[in-house]
Amino acid sequence: MNPLSSELLKSSPEATESSRVALDAVPGPTLDASPVRDFKVDCDFNHGGPWAGVKDLFSVLLPEMQISSDELLQEHAFELVQIMPQLRRTMQVRNPTLTDLATDLEKVRNYAADRAFRVVHGLIDMLDSWKSSAAPKQKWMIYCDGLDEAGVVCQRFFKELVRRRASKLNLRMIVRGRKEAIERLSPIFAGHPNVEFTIGEGVSNCFAVGSVEEARTHLKALESEVGNDRISIAINISRLISLAYQAELPDRVAHWRFFATAFYCNLGLYADALIYSNDLIEYAAANIPESYVLQWWTANKRMHACAGLGRVEEGLYLANEVAPKLQGFVDPILHTSLYYLRAMFYSRYQKPRDFVAGEACLDQALALIEVANIPDSEKAFLRVFNRNGVAMIRSFQGRHAEATALCTEGLEILKTHLQPNQHKLHRSILHFNIAQVYVSLQDYEEAIRYFGMTMEMDPNYSEYYNDRGNIYLRLGRFDDARADYLEAIRLSPPYFEVYTNLGQCYRAAGDMTSAVNAYSRSLDLEANQVLALLGRANAYEQMGNPQQAIDDYSAALALDPQQWEALGNRGVLHYFSGALEAAIADFSAAIALKPEEADLYGNRATALLACNRSMEATQDLQRAAELARTETERIEFETRLSDIVPKPEMQRAKAV
Repeated sequence: MNPLSSELLKSSPEATESSRVALDAVPGPTLDASPVRDFKVDCDFNHGGPWAGVKDLFSVLLPEMQISSDELLQEHAFELVQIMPQLRRTMQVRNPTLTDLATDLEKVRNYAADRAFRVVHGLIDMLDSWKSSAAPKQKWMIYCDGLDEAGVVCQRFFKELVRRRASKLNLRMIVRGRKEAIERLSPIFAGHPNVEFTIGEGVSNCFAVGSVEEARTHLKALESEVGNDRISIAINISRLISLAYQAELPDRVAHWRFFATAFYCNLGLYADALIYSNDLIEYAAANIPESYVLQWWTANKRMHACAGLGRVEEGLYLANEVAPKLQGFVDPILHTSLYYLRAMFYSRYQKPRDFVAGEACLDQALALIEVANIPDSEKAFLRVFNRNGVAMIRSFQGRHAEATALCTEGLEILKTHLQPNQHKLHRSILHFNIAQVYVSLQDYEEAIRYFGMTMEMDPNYSEYYNDRGNIYLRLGRFDDARADYLEAIRLSPPYFEVYTNLGQCYRAAGDMTSAVNAYSRSLDLEANQVLALLGRANAYEQMGNPQQAIDDYSAALALDPQQWEALGNRGVLHYFSGALEAAIADFSAAIALKPEEADLYGNRATALLACNRSMEATQDLQRAAELARTETERIEFETRLSDIVPKPEMQRAKAV
């Protein structure tokens, strides 16, 4: 009974002011010189943005890491520059994708929402690697203030750090906050023994100044210091927003809040970007006369964030009710992006999808493009981008030939009207879309060919290797699949889908030890995965580790009790371990879910006979013979029925 072989998974920087991040500081005492090391971190979003608290921890450790493990820093450069943008000046991120490199005008792909959580896991892996080597026995005490006021990604970091590594790294967290805050935070950590909660007041505003005039003086000096340098602004954005409020300058408040909204939305931290823009449209409308353009762009960025998070209702409200009232104040060509986003909500994110409404929005946008007074090259690109949306709809509708034709025509138009170095990202996406259509058609060789062209253009995009690896696995080309999965892992901070797929590959190839390792890594990253648990259970079973297999089947069934195959397989393991009543219970539960599966009755009959329940066993064998799929199976069940052997050999159930 093995339903798993064809199942695969797709993978779909702010710091406080620079003076607080002592990257050049002299390291503290030798790590193991003291049995306990304390870290005090301020997680309040208003004080440090999305990565508040996280960057406090790493800014203390980074100088020590720089001395002892430069290779580790390079391996995790991508994660580090997210939490401390000042590192972008000195640290080079390896393997940038076209999405990373594209200019704002050519950034036609948004990051997946889970990208931020990949950064979280990469940072935890980095801590694990470094502390396990540098200070394995030292106890760490992390004192978290303001965690109830933290952003989404900060809370996720500390939650995952505790879940994944609190015991191994010998660390404890002490979370301080008001009583009501503690009540909200407690469920996040699910009673973990390494987390302690204490009642106390939050940290006061670390950017507070004495008066409005002082705040204006400080704000003016800071704005002059950061200028238009995006890294400097990102480092100081929390202070800029705080000083703008204290200075009672609504235009500066709105300006810096919008910068933060756009900055973090572009990085894929959508939930935290929404925090910066909460009520910003209303605030600007009430306090800043004629701030229509800022309001429109705020609505636009919020729509992008809602799309990334799948928040369809809010996205459609912004697209249908808020942004249209502001359209008259922005360049008409920008209206096309509104229609496009609206189309995506209708035809991609909404359930059920509304293809008619989505295509109507795209046609509205195309009509605006055709009459726009813009260069021919820009018009050609916008046409192609728009029709790519229609190609997506055609693919969803099963009209694959039309979808492929639209993408192919788009590539030819771009080749004719644009320079070779223009819009490379969108060209790669068109190739990728064609590859996906061929996957839907099960024309895997053509899909592989187009994936190859896509990856030639964008060789560092991890998900392409994961997706192509899935094709190779379906084709039984295990070496090719494994190579692609390992390359996907090399190119990205960790994500669980690719490790689950790697486990599927190893298991299909017969390498059960490697399969268990891959599944275990995946479950470390995301514990609640039925597929990985079932796959690892099956691998343990084939390795002759029945109790570990039973534990994984049980964990999978706790998540999804409808897995009849898991019940059947666990029943077999219970039988051979002598737990006959447990085996009978599992077979009975499996039969209730899959009453037409002959082997389940045959297996229950075997367990019943072992319990001297011959009459019930006879009934099961009769039913098994009736349901047998082949003549050979029928004869086997009838032979057993005629003999009623006390302990016939147990047969594993087969998945349909």
